[in-house]
Amino acid sequence: MVETFMNLAGDHKAGDHKAGGSKVGATKAGATKMGGALARGDGVALWRQIAGALEQEIAGGSRTPGARLQTEAELSARFAVNRHTVRRAMEELEARGLVRIEQGRGSFVAEDVLDYPVGPRTRFSETIRRQNREPQGRMLRIEEMPAEATIAEHLGLRRGRPVVLAERLGLVDGRPVVIGAHWFSAARFPDIAARLSEDPSITKALAALGVPDYRRQVTRITARMPTPEEAALLEQSRTRPLLVTEAVNVDAAGSPVEVCFACYAAGRMQIVVES
Repeated sequence: MVETFMNLAGDHKAGDHKAGGSKVGATKAGATKMGGALARGDGVALWRQIAGALEQEIAGGSRTPGARLQTEAELSARFAVNRHTVRRAMEELEARGLVRIEQGRGSFVAEDVLDYPVGPRTRFSETIRRQNREPQGRMLRIEEMPAEATIAEHLGLRRGRPVVLAERLGLVDGRPVVIGAHWFSAARFPDIAARLSEDPSITKALAALGVPDYRRQVTRITARMPTPEEAALLEQSRTRPLLVTEAVNVDAAGSPVEVCFACYAAGRMQIVVES
């Protein structure tokens, strides 16, 4: 990865009705009440019963995708157990993809994973809108700098020639899903920094600067763990991996117009390669 890249809901109240028949491992139907009473001494681990109760709430719709769950302390009080027992239950739910745990922020019901098709014509906003979701973009940094070797090679420039780096956070329905680092030739696009400062849409900026359309020449996909800064921007745990793409986009004549390194929150996006 190029060095400059990324150097960069409320409490559920106690009820008195019995929980439904969903199970986690050996959890028995009706073993826990929504209010938090556990069936002690019947051979089913307490953490399994807690996980089962929370799973039932998620499946029943009382915990919507993205909703914050109760804190460890609140769940400990609700189920009358120690925090270690609650933590074990939450680890089980996280491992099964039902919740996501964000260090320093709490636990949340996992959202649906979005497909992100990668093909000859890849556009973030168009792709998200086709899934009836709302895309947004926020510029994190725009800066001119000398091109490092990898960037210069991709853009067909000599090393050290000026390039513009635009770091952008992509969101879906207000939730961050991708961090993109986009490089452009400063000589070819001298006004791109000003354009992106006004509107974070790269497609619109390139169109205004004489590139009405462009296509994906190559995409490389890898995976790695996030840096602390990346995890904070994507609002995810540092223990959850990122999908990383390295892409080159070219104009109708085949000349490079952009190099992009992007980090996707793997718990919210999956990359689909189109032929």
